[in-house]
Amino acid sequence: MDSTVATERALDAAERLFYQRGIQTVGMDDIRTASGLSLKRLYQLFPAKERLVEAYLERRDVRWRESLAEYVERYEDPERRITAVFDWLGEWFAEPDFNGCAWINSYGELGSTSEPVARQVRLHKAAFKDYVAELVAGAGLPGSLGDSVFLLAEGAMVTAAITRTADPAAQAARAVRLLIAAGREGEPAVPGGARLS
Repeated sequence: MDSTVATERALDAAERLFYQRGIQTVGMDDIRTASGLSLKRLYQLFPAKERLVEAYLERRDVRWRESLAEYVERYEDPERRITAVFDWLGEWFAEPDFNGCAWINSYGELGSTSEPVARQVRLHKAAFKDYVAELVAGAGLPGSLGDSVFLLAEGAMVTAAITRTADPAAQAARAVRLLIAAGREGEPAVPGGARLS
């Protein structure tokens, strides 16, 4: 078996187990069993479990962001693209194997002890935030609205994982629609009169 195929098998097993059971509860022996690779081969590909976690997060990031963009870009209206983010999140939250945000989960487990893992989490969140900011800019709305939309999405992810429902996506989408309307009209978007500019 060539390295590419073996790497994909290892990552498939790692993603499934890490995401469903948590990183710290899954050992390299579990990955070996699930992947069908020998422990020797697994360590040749990933000399340390930390490197496997890093690779899992890297690969998942690409897939996650591509799936989101593919969904959002079906819409032509720039404002609708912003709320489409929350439609996509709602569909994700409703999946039977949804277990929260892989990056938030990984940071909670290893962020204080593993700089490579913390770096992958920061990279993913920065890329998602930048994508949201691009959607907001594309709609001609005030730039600071992007921060609010991003935070609503992040809060929806955490809340959906805790409550085990897709409702937080729709709730956040309602808040985003209010922010968009306020941003379009240049009205105060938050209590106290702070503007979205």
